Amino acid sequence: MAEKFSLKDHLFNPETVAQLAAEYAAGVPAFDVGQFTTEALGGFKSRELMDRLEWLATCIETQLSPDFNVMADQLEAAMPARLDPSLRDDDFGHFIHGVPGILAVRHGLENHRERAFDLLHAATQRFSMEFYIRPFLNRWPDETLGRLALWAGDQNYHVRRLVSEGTRPKLPWAKSVTLTQDQTLPLLDQLFADGTRYVTRSIANHLNDIARFAPDVVVGQLVAWAHTSAQVDKEMAWMQRHALRTLVKDGHAGALDMLGYRADAPVRVTEQMKTPEVKIGDALTFEVQIAADELCDVLVDYRIRFARPSGTSAEKVFKLKQGKVRLDAPLSLAKKHTLKAQASTFQWHAGPHALIVQVNGVDHAELAFEVTG
Repeated sequence: MAEKFSLKDHLFNPETVAQLAAEYAAGVPAFDVGQFTTEALGGFKSRELMDRLEWLATCIETQLSPDFNVMADQLEAAMPARLDPSLRDDDFGHFIHGVPGILAVRHGLENHRERAFDLLHAATQRFSMEFYIRPFLNRWPDETLGRLALWAGDQNYHVRRLVSEGTRPKLPWAKSVTLTQDQTLPLLDQLFADGTRYVTRSIANHLNDIARFAPDVVVGQLVAWAHTSAQVDKEMAWMQRHALRTLVKDGHAGALDMLGYRADAPVRVTEQMKTPEVKIGDALTFEVQIAADELCDVLVDYRIRFARPSGTSAEKVFKLKQGKVRLDAPLSLAKKHTLKAQASTFQWHAGPHALIVQVNGVDHAELAFEVTG
């Protein structure tokens, strides 16, 4: 049987520790490689992924100066070469190079803010400092936003991406930040015309975060950007699709309209439930046909309304198809949806359920089916 993949062991192991030790030995005189290696590897077993990175920082800081200004110089001296500036995407760097960010927060947050900013600026060109700029945003919001406004024009695209990624409202794995969209949208306004996909993807993800609590603001911002023509059309269209993905799933009329999916599209939907009774573990099967008297772009989703033992219900949206329909070319779709017994986000229960077919965010058909144990 194949051994289960462990991300923490993939990122933090004897090879990566040896790499980090060599970098610090080259940059910091008298750095004790043996001491660091023994301590670091000895502390990994009881720690999970992010705790291992914190532990590496602890093992390194014991060999650095207690004076933060000197420590920052040492950390910069030990940094590897900058990430390849000729790339445009998917160059995140290595987790082991997050150590300067951790120590910037530990020792620079309160009394050495500006030197810590400089350290983060250098470090993010090796590994994204998105987690470590956030404590500064919470402690020094105005000063940090001011520095980020300058970084939005930086020549290095990793620095520019940090401006968007570090301020995201719902950044995965990260601590929350006490910012509003009124504080962060001006930064995105400086960045949206960027020619690097690594940056524009972050902007789109940032907008998708905002869309969860201010959907109309996001649609309005994208409309305004499109009208400037500052971003090339193909990239602007990609950003719109990526930024609006949650709103599209929710059937937000403004988002769908922006992407060309008219709520009032003259479509006709016919449907058939092939499995009116389905057992948990088997597949729900249904067919849908969509026709129209004129050429229409259509985005077809389906929602399942789940029964709950308490008598309440919950719904989840699933993607089905996007395409075009016209009078002589209807869209015929067939789908099998397996009722997984161990679904990751919900649990099936026996009882009456419903499947609702959406076209361009509008409900067009509802099919009943019974789930059995």
